[in-house]
Amino acid sequence: MKKADWYLYLIRCRDGSIYTGISTDVDRRFIQHQKPGSDGSKYLKGRGPLFLVFQTRIGDYSLALKVERQVKKLSKHQKEQILQKPDFLNEIIQKFKGAAPANYGDTT
Repeated sequence: MKKADWYLYLIRCRDGSIYTGISTDVDRRFIQHQKPGSDGSKYLKGRGPLFLVFQTRIGDYSLALKVERQVKKLSKHQKEQILQKPDFLNEIIQKFKGAAPANYGDTT
């Protein structure tokens, strides 16, 4: 049985902050974040409207978790760089994969 691919996503909040998360189903997770009283992130409650501004396939859960942790440590300016130039994220991914940079999926 094939394991599900994990995706990293970024959500822009009304106040301009950028939330980072991972999921196997970004659309479902984004809907959860938008519903009051749901399983969405506590950070996002009351920060709407929310905008899904970026998503990309990372691969397995372990790698996605490591990349998410690293992206959450980035400054807002650095997260904006990911939105403008997704190759910036590939550099982060390579730190954990130990391989030459590659394109890791579709972005929005």
